[in-house]
Amino acid sequence: MQSAKETFDRDGFAVLPGFLSHQDMEELTRQLARYMAEVLPKVSAGSLFFEIKGRPDTLRQFPIRSEENAYFEQLYTGGRLRQLAELLLDGPVIPKSFQWLNKPARFGKETPPHQDGFYHMLDPNEAVSIWLALDAMDQENGCMRWVRGSHRRGLRTHGRIPSLGFAQGIADFNTDDQEQEVATIVKPGDLLICHSLTIQRADANSSARNRRTLQFVYFSARAREDAKRKEEYRKRLCEEIAQGSRR
Repeated sequence: MQSAKETFDRDGFAVLPGFLSHQDMEELTRQLARYMAEVLPKVSAGSLFFEIKGRPDTLRQFPIRSEENAYFEQLYTGGRLRQLAELLLDGPVIPKSFQWLNKPARFGKETPPHQDGFYHMLDPNEAVSIWLALDAMDQENGCMRWVRGSHRRGLRTHGRIPSLGFAQGIADFNTDDQEQEVATIVKPGDLLICHSLTIQRADANSSARNRRTLQFVYFSARAREDAKRKEEYRKRLCEEIAQGSRR
């Protein structure tokens, strides 16, 4: 963990190989299958996101309600992941979001260059996203890519990318960013760690393999959310979506 902390501070991202053992991954897989069978049917349809509506095999995102599952509650709020987040952010943290994410085989769309901090709207912008790989992630199935050192250069301007619907991305992503970009190749059980101001992106998944992860987001206890700005962004996005549906 200390080595990951040093890399995180320097580069804005890090990989922690073998965070979960093969045996631990087998237990996680069992618990996840149980959760999807027992809890997921109760989740509102608006919380399930698909690449293609009506195609269950293109499921790409759903929240995990850890309070309804003791195993996931311990994993998220009481174990080594939280300790790692506290080490990375130099103090107490607040567990903020826990999701299952996927780039479905053949249908997973690209993720545009962005910073998670654009959506968090924190002051100071101190948060960490941690992904636990459930599948091997490589350049064929849309592995994550990070711009080294970008977390030290502040928040960039984001805007809508028409080719990706209502996705938001960095408007001026350029060759300087690309020269500092690093693709991360990982195996199941590895962790990927990213500061909220680190620029990240991922290619589409045109392979025959899924690219599934669990994402854990922690905010520094020092940070405060700008609720007004978040609500303004939400309203603006809803208006754009409504206008788009009328065209």
